[in-house]
Amino acid sequence: MNNMSQIMKQAKAMQEKMAEMQKKIESEEVEGTSGGGAVKLTINGKNEVKGLKIDPSLVNAEEVEVLEDLIIAAMNDANKKVKENAANQLGTLSEGMGLPPGMKLPF
Repeated sequence: MNNMSQIMKQAKAMQEKMAEMQKKIESEEVEGTSGGGAVKLTINGKNEVKGLKIDPSLVNAEEVEVLEDLIIAAMNDANKKVKENAANQLGTLSEGMGLPPGMKLPF
């Protein structure tokens, strides 16, 4: 019985750490770029856009499609970075648990 209560305590502590880590991930901001830095888009861990910077030289009425593509590319880059950041942070949590190789959180 004592072993079971220890497991339950560990599970509760892990759940609390995961909740803290999730809040941290959601509040952190990352920047995605495209066009060699001509378009910069900042998002948080909830994928909410927080900022957008466009080099004025890109603003040309005849090339709107290029600008649209660069904005999309910057958004995709930022989303990729949010996912990588979350995976890295959650990976550090699972390392201390002694999970078998290849097993990731959340299950």
